[in-house]
Amino acid sequence: MSDLSFLPYDVENIIASRARMGLIALATDRVIEHELNKLFNGIKGVQLYTTKVPMVPNVTTDTLKSMDDELQKTARTLLPGNKFSVVGYGCTSASVVIGEDKIFQIIKAECQTSSVTTPITACLAALKTLKGKKIGLLTPYVGEVNSLIQRYFEAHEYRITKSITFSEIDDNRAGKITPASISDAVVDQFSEEDIDFVFISCTSLRAVELVPILEGKLQCNVTTSNHALAWHMLRLSGIDDKYSDKGELFKN
Repeated sequence: MSDLSFLPYDVENIIASRARMGLIALATDRVIEHELNKLFNGIKGVQLYTTKVPMVPNVTTDTLKSMDDELQKTARTLLPGNKFSVVGYGCTSASVVIGEDKIFQIIKAECQTSSVTTPITACLAALKTLKGKKIGLLTPYVGEVNSLIQRYFEAHEYRITKSITFSEIDDNRAGKITPASISDAVVDQFSEEDIDFVFISCTSLRAVELVPILEGKLQCNVTTSNHALAWHMLRLSGIDDKYSDKGELFKN
């Protein structure tokens, strides 16, 4: 006969003992989780939990706006019933199109967290921290979306010295652009420019490992959507650990 008596057990928050971080990623993004987990790897007591918001592969202002309707429902599926140190929304361009404040409002209403960030929010925080003003901007976006990103920085009183793009509308293809292609574009296009900061925009671009290499080649600060987002999520979680191998931003 089976013994149906209850067994004793203990409950302890071990894997997220320092920070439980949430991420709302795009359904089409094949890169962001890989890169954020790579940056968080080895940081004891930090765990990232992810949910996906519906998104079609073609990245236009209209498709970016369409996520507005899905974000609230998606946020509810992020490890329900748990408090988060921070929740990140993983789309740079949609953060501009929908608006940071609206994204913050939706996520705070549906998730138990007091801190929310986006890649564009994180990049602006990085610029303030590293005192960057003259920016070289690389995106994979088509012209209409690339222009929105540029104007957003300019509205915050930053100067886009030069803006370049791969002009790729398909997020599935953007996620497969090689790091070598990204590195070549940055070095070729920005080496002779009067800039103090390079921002590689889009969570679908694989570039976090390039950051310290490009900083050495260009002699200026470099960050990416995923790189800045990971740093900002850590800092908003109260984790001030410094890292010498992840680029200048992670030293601050």
